[in-house]
Amino acid sequence: MELTINSSFLPQTDPDASLAFYRDVLGFEIRNDVGYEGMRWITVGPADQPDTSIVLHPPAATPGLTDDDKRALLEIVAKGAYFGVNLATPDVDETFARIEAAGAEVVQEPVDQPYGVRDCAFRDPAGNEIRIQQRA
Repeated sequence: MELTINSSFLPQTDPDASLAFYRDVLGFEIRNDVGYEGMRWITVGPADQPDTSIVLHPPAATPGLTDDDKRALLEIVAKGAYFGVNLATPDVDETFARIEAAGAEVVQEPVDQPYGVRDCAFRDPAGNEIRIQQRA
C-alpha cells in the first residue's frame, strides 16, 4: 500500500487574514478559494509541493453542530488548543526572523528541544499553532 498526505485541514475564522498570513507571511501559493453561503474554504500549499495542501476551513460549517457546539468550538480555536501543523525549513532561525518581522504572533522562539529538534512556533490569525522545525 502506498499512501501520501494530500491535504490537512485547519480552521480559519477570518478568511482574508488567513489568506494574507499563509500567502504573504509563509509564502504559500493559493490553490483554491471557494465560497459557499457566506463562508470560504481556502486551499494553500508550498509551490514546490503541489500534492500537499492545507485547507483553511470555517470551523462552524461542520454538519450537525448545535449553536452551543459552534460557540465552544470557536473558543477552543481562538485559544490555539484545537489544531496545528508542523512545517519544516533548512534554517529555523532565519525563518523565525522573517515571520516575526512580518508581525506574526510568536509562541516560542527558536530552541533546541530535548528530543533532538530545533524549532519555533507562531499562531496564525485563527489561533492555530504553526510549529516550524529545522530539517535534520
